[in-house]
Amino acid sequence: MRMLLALTALMAALMTAPGSVAAAEAPADKSADAKAAKSEPKPEQSVTQHTLRMGAQSVDYTATAGTAIVRDKDDKPIASIGYVAYTRRDAKDLTRRPVMFAFNGGPGSSSIWLHMGFLGPKRVVTPDPKPAAPAPFQFVDNAYTPLDKTDIVLIDPVGTGLSKAVGDKKDDDFWGVDADIDCVGRFIAQYLDDNHRWGSPKYLLGESYGTTRAAGVARYLQQQRNVAFNGVILVSVATDIGALFATPGNDRPYPLYLPAFAATAWYLKALPAEHADFGRFLDEARAFARGPFAAAIDKGDALGEAERRAVAEKMHEFTGLPADYLVAARLRVTESMFDQQLLKPRGQTVGRIDSRFVGLTYDPLAKEAEYDPQINAIRFAYAGAFLDYYHRDLGFGAGKTYQPSNFAIGGKWRWEHRADDGGQAVVNTGVDLARALVEDPHLKVLVLNGYFDLATPFSATEYMMDHLGVGADVHARIKMKYYEAGHMMYIHPPSLERLKADVDAFIGETASP
Repeated sequence: MRMLLALTALMAALMTAPGSVAAAEAPADKSADAKAAKSEPKPEQSVTQHTLRMGAQSVDYTATAGTAIVRDKDDKPIASIGYVAYTRRDAKDLTRRPVMFAFNGGPGSSSIWLHMGFLGPKRVVTPDPKPAAPAPFQFVDNAYTPLDKTDIVLIDPVGTGLSKAVGDKKDDDFWGVDADIDCVGRFIAQYLDDNHRWGSPKYLLGESYGTTRAAGVARYLQQQRNVAFNGVILVSVATDIGALFATPGNDRPYPLYLPAFAATAWYLKALPAEHADFGRFLDEARAFARGPFAAAIDKGDALGEAERRAVAEKMHEFTGLPADYLVAARLRVTESMFDQQLLKPRGQTVGRIDSRFVGLTYDPLAKEAEYDPQINAIRFAYAGAFLDYYHRDLGFGAGKTYQPSNFAIGGKWRWEHRADDGGQAVVNTGVDLARALVEDPHLKVLVLNGYFDLATPFSATEYMMDHLGVGADVHARIKMKYYEAGHMMYIHPPSLERLKADVDAFIGETASP
């Protein structure tokens, strides 16, 4: 760009100088213009036609795998965003055909998990809750996709998939809460423009950090582009970061972890006593966590030794962790510490994303878990199956490096967010969601929780939804659903079946006037 500007300035000087040789230099000027035009980023796409068998019905659909050029407010290209869109071919009236925009989280994750686990027309088959076998990886027609109810657009944020910065931008310009919301929001608005979908019922679906993004995007597009979403679907919620990560000086998450610890210990049969009624046991864990345990944590250094011991003994009943360990930890156990310690006598580490998965412990003396058995159990199958499907079935991405996960992004992420009420010391896009709900009386939210998710515990999600600061009438538009699975509840076949029914019902309730 600097070279082009310099050439332009030089040509202007030559044209105004006495005895100018402007005519002789004209071909060079055209060459510069042609070079600039050639370097202008262009969208790409592969469009293919398919038929999906969903039980007794067939769904004919168009798959569009491609990249779209996102523009800033001055219509200057800033990013090339990779996406895959599935649209039903027999939809005659697009104003009645819903469209859903979906993404995973990270930050630094592409959309392959939602794509090949739940939303897409193909689904990876893995032996839940065990590690997937090596290649060949199996994927089948997905009878649980919501494609029969809504068109689906899966989005890869900058730095994941094929998405990258263009023009004067660098990838890490987009690696922050607000920059990411802005970019994804612009992509969605441009997709609505380019595909004549402004009149369609509209949905957002985000998983994990994708819920942080979804809450922010819902408010951003409401404000910036007058987009009214019919519904927002939050899968494994992370809208309030301070409720999830216990750090020195932040004790708030500890009581929010405990009910999920209890669910995990119950599933893994690591409790000191049996509890036949899972629901009742969880209600007791919730009551203890919100009451005596929260009160003990709140006392901080003023908590006496006798009370600490009494609370530790009760925690032992709910978590299976030894009381002496809990006393030594001053009752403060992170999810990573729990993963390392719960099955330590068995030489096993518990999964963080889904605690039904366990693996061998590398270092039995480590304070915290050194890896997540659940992630390793499925990531090779998902990445391998997706890339084969992407290149072969969708006919896209040849000669390009697709990044399923970009671990560099997390370390460079700018954890700063400016909400309506100003900047935040700790990111919480729940306030954005609350504003969107208050200002749009038709917006509804579906929240999906896995009992065995230790990354975004269901009990922390309950806290987040209860602290949006909205009235009872607004809160009534939020539905909570629970599954006996983890963070990615769709890898558990019985939960996947229920997930399909819950999402279909939500769309049915919100897509029609």
